[in-house]
Amino acid sequence: MCRSIKTLRPPATPEATEDDVRAAALQYVRKVSGFRAPAAHNQAVFDEAVDAVAKATARLLDELVVRGASART
Repeated sequence: MCRSIKTLRPPATPEATEDDVRAAALQYVRKVSGFRAPAAHNQAVFDEAVDAVAKATARLLDELVVRGASART
């Protein structure tokens, strides 16, 4: 588990920003790959992975239904 990744869903975080989502995605990819900063020959695939995880995270947060939390706008 990436301990530095914070919970982004309500009510823990009332409104997760795009920066929050991107930071969590970056931390996840760093943890899984074992690289804090990839070598130049791995930079493109590293960045693509961060983008894909951020997109999946944003979709998850947009579609989650959290009981007792107000609807996201």
